[in-house]
Amino acid sequence: MVITDIHCYVCHFPLTAPFRPSWIPGYEQTTNGAVIIRVFTDEGIEGACAGVAFAGEWKGFAELLKAFLVGRDPFRVEDIVGILRSAKVIGVRPWFVEVAMWDIIGKACGQPVYRLLGGARDRVKAYASTGELRPPDEMARLAQMLVDEGFQAIKLRLRRFDYREDLAAVEAVRIAVGDDVEIMVDANQAWRIHGFMDYPRWDLKTALSVARALESLGVSWLEEPLPMRDFDGLSLLRGSTSLRIAGGELNDDMDDFRELLSRGCYDIIQPDVTFSGGLSLCKKIASMAEAYNVVYNPHTWTNGLGMAANLQIMGAVPNCTHCEFPYDPPGWVPETRDAMLTEPLVVDGEGYVKIPDGPGLGVAVDWEKVEAHGERII
Repeated sequence: MVITDIHCYVCHFPLTAPFRPSWIPGYEQTTNGAVIIRVFTDEGIEGACAGVAFAGEWKGFAELLKAFLVGRDPFRVEDIVGILRSAKVIGVRPWFVEVAMWDIIGKACGQPVYRLLGGARDRVKAYASTGELRPPDEMARLAQMLVDEGFQAIKLRLRRFDYREDLAAVEAVRIAVGDDVEIMVDANQAWRIHGFMDYPRWDLKTALSVARALESLGVSWLEEPLPMRDFDGLSLLRGSTSLRIAGGELNDDMDDFRELLSRGCYDIIQPDVTFSGGLSLCKKIASMAEAYNVVYNPHTWTNGLGMAANLQIMGAVPNCTHCEFPYDPPGWVPETRDAMLTEPLVVDGEGYVKIPDGPGLGVAVDWEKVEAHGERII
């Protein structure tokens, strides 16, 4: 089998309402931007995956990608990983391209990727991952609504200048949902997006103060409390609190995770296969984490194709406990998050997400929607 052609689309799917992500203070998001790749082969099997798109950053890369990949065997994944490592020097994260190869491989074998990579489970417990900052009473009402919809776990964002206001929101949610619902919190300090307005910057002492306060609220983990490569600070923090420390969604490739794991930085690592190395590298990273008794619960906040890809790794590895389910109505809902799919990914009545079990990534792309909301750049 060889790759015969590649199409690439930059799409902007309209959201149902404006969304104000806490990790980009001052920015109002009205669309879900995605770069979607469609890989064709001489045997008629296609593969697809998607990354995040903002403006025109993918145009030059897409042309280069086609020049390097057409004529290659999609089963030679490690060879393609080497090409993508080289491509990083132009400033984009190309790892979702590797996932499209696995989509082809799974379809050629008639199996979902998670079974080919290990087949650890066929569903995973979901946590509703919210993204906006709201006053404590509004956050409590949203949390209760999420529990009523079946979620057994909820993640909140901590991005206020006075962290005591963050703690007040967590406490309000804990009172609203009771002790049986898991609460996770995310400070988004690992990668600070600069440019729209000022934002809080935590240091080690701030992170430790917050962590110790969260211990009494029964929080499951504190995510991204310090910059992504503050290995010493993360290690000191983890050793100074009983709260689990999580992160790693945008750390990249094996060397970053070697340092994070060998230095004892995290209890939970979260590399996203579309950001951090693709399925093959993330399977290796998960195995490294397993050796250190560290959980692997990947980041998924991109789009439906990206989430489907991460669900395949969740189904493959033994040390995954939770699935991030991005959901913050009215702006961020499954219908717009997964707009490029024929059907959105959903949570069942017990609060679990089923690993898509069709061949490849297990989901179907609606190419008419992609063409309606996107520009083909190659």
